[in-house]
Amino acid sequence: MALSPSITEGFIKFNVAALPGKPCQTYYKIIGTLGEGATPLIALHGGPGVNHEYLLVLADLGIPLVVYDQIGTGKSTHYPEKMGDISFWTDQLFLDELETVIHHLGLQGDYNLAGHSWGGMLAARHAVLQPKGLKRLILMSTPADMKLWIKSQSNLRKQLPQTIQDILTVHEESKTTDSKEYQEAMGEFYGHFLCTIKPMPEPIVHGFGEIAKDPTVYLTMNGPSEFHITGPLADWTIVQDAHKINVPTLVTNGELDEAQDEVVAPFFKEISRVKWVKFAKSVRNIQCS
Repeated sequence: MALSPSITEGFIKFNVAALPGKPCQTYYKIIGTLGEGATPLIALHGGPGVNHEYLLVLADLGIPLVVYDQIGTGKSTHYPEKMGDISFWTDQLFLDELETVIHHLGLQGDYNLAGHSWGGMLAARHAVLQPKGLKRLILMSTPADMKLWIKSQSNLRKQLPQTIQDILTVHEESKTTDSKEYQEAMGEFYGHFLCTIKPMPEPIVHGFGEIAKDPTVYLTMNGPSEFHITGPLADWTIVQDAHKINVPTLVTNGELDEAQDEVVAPFFKEISRVKWVKFAKSVRNIQCS
């Protein structure tokens, strides 16, 4: 019988340049043992604003896995007073946090990096800097350019029943996106293109719950939904810098995926050492216990 991997968790002090003297902590978890041969995988969650929990399935890979809750979510330090402060919630804040995690755990000489959605955007930004310790990169359902993303989401939204589309439009125009009706209509979209498993797995439900408990990061950087983006991420792009990524890179997306082909294609075009895998047999309405 195989032994269960060891689990280590704790908090890392994170000095936020914009908040001198104010303590901040990043919660992390390690599944497996670092420094025992296999290159560890650091996995970055999406959102921004969900937590690490849904990425724990990557522990099945059998290599040391490092996950953490990004600042503003989960068990890490929250700053609800920074709601709407786009000068605070920036790429650089999260890049600094990632560097802090890497150095605190002594991984700066050897690590692989995976990111899902927003986490992939952050991972790509990190890889563009060509850090010496980064060996491989995995970008899972990651947009290379948010204008392409917004266009793609608009096309997907048109596949919803007209009644759902109308509800979304009415509330967006009247700025009542916090209403129950809008949230339920958004759930219809997520059920088609974010997670097609029904009922939705608990770790993903918990991730949405983190945004509901403290929407500061998501609402400030993104906006009220995946397709109604009012924050600074609306202008985010890495297309002009993607060619600087110099490590072997795996890009993935699915047939039924918010990250449609046109959204991830720039990574395949611009990165020199890259493989693109599309999960073409993803299905809707899987029943799970």
